[in-house]
Amino acid sequence: MNLTRRMFALLIPLALLLSACGTNDDPGAAAGGSSEGGQTAGEAIAEGPATGDLTVWAMGAEGEKAGMLADAFMEENPDVNVKVTPVPWDVAHDKLLTAVAGQETPDVSQMGTTFMGEFAETGALDEVPAGFEPGAFFDGAWETNVVDGKTYGVPWYIETRLLYYRTDIAEKAGITEAPKTWDELKAMAEAMQSEGGAKYGISLGPNNWQEFMPFVWSNGGEVVDGEGNFALDSPEATEAMAFYDSFFEDGLTAASVPEGFDITPAFVQGTHPMFFSGPWHLGLISDVGGKDIEGKWDVAPMPAKESATSFVGGSNLSVFGNTDNRDAAWKFVEFVSRPEVQVDWYSEVAALPAVEAAWDDETLTSDEDVAAFGQQLESAKAQPSIPTWVEVETAINSEMEKVTVGNATPEEGTAAMQAAAESVGTGE
Repeated sequence: MNLTRRMFALLIPLALLLSACGTNDDPGAAAGGSSEGGQTAGEAIAEGPATGDLTVWAMGAEGEKAGMLADAFMEENPDVNVKVTPVPWDVAHDKLLTAVAGQETPDVSQMGTTFMGEFAETGALDEVPAGFEPGAFFDGAWETNVVDGKTYGVPWYIETRLLYYRTDIAEKAGITEAPKTWDELKAMAEAMQSEGGAKYGISLGPNNWQEFMPFVWSNGGEVVDGEGNFALDSPEATEAMAFYDSFFEDGLTAASVPEGFDITPAFVQGTHPMFFSGPWHLGLISDVGGKDIEGKWDVAPMPAKESATSFVGGSNLSVFGNTDNRDAAWKFVEFVSRPEVQVDWYSEVAALPAVEAAWDDETLTSDEDVAAFGQQLESAKAQPSIPTWVEVETAINSEMEKVTVGNATPEEGTAAMQAAAESVGTGE
């Protein structure tokens, strides 16, 4: 277990910037049939081995390692030549926009899930061809690629958020089980502080939509309703905002978070005994705490209201429409979507597989902490894939802070979020 936790430290660069298949002999094993749920599919790709030249852009830590995938693909397809270009995450968005504007895009590129709506709107992305099966992937991850009923990418790897908590401090406070509901989460935070001796009961961001939205989703709310209208001021969203704000009002979480604050040492020291985060913290906590922290902490699913829905993130792979080698580009995406390839990739860089069948492999099931992330992925959602999402998330963060740190009421906060989102529009 400790080895796996250390492996997740490799995901730090991504974390700081930023959710049944065929046999191994089938090149499209993870892809399978056709699109479903009203989604359209692009033109099918030709059968047979890939040939020609292919350029792939990959970001962050994955970009430094993606050459191993290219080598494996070329070994299976000896008449294709794949060049992988690593791109730092902090320049990836602008570099892609510049490439689109100059019509000098790669054939295949890794895409942040929040990029999809914006880049689909440019018309630069090719539609995913018939042959990829949405049901082979986690729903939340697949949906990040769907824009106006058309699919413009395939999930590559995935992450979600769990509750990290100090079991020793909880036991000192008289609590022996992880919180399963909102009420239990609040009670546990109170007990951690009053009886467990922690400075705070939990650590929540005053302006972090990725922490706030799971409470909205778990309460039955949405960002955009079924008719395509923003629903940020719904009763469900307002109730979630009131619950989230109550931790600030009651002094259970810090009123402000210093620039560059690292939760890891605070968690190890016991001052901040609960927080929500992704799988990368498995390795970070073990590395920072060493033997002194062993057996004193655990992870648990998102506490439930109507559901226990967490946030899903990760990265997708897209093919650009002006590629000169479309068949080879999509064959490469098919290749990295195979369950066994996703397991190998996880073993190399600790990136969680987006293909559900990969989670049947002992490599992932043997570690109970990693398996917990896989279970949470069954109930995880992402932001809507709309071109204006960056502006919308900025508005949500800004109005959150006016509630959690300022004097705005939850009702005023969600009303302001709604007004700001409506002024930006969905861009569709």
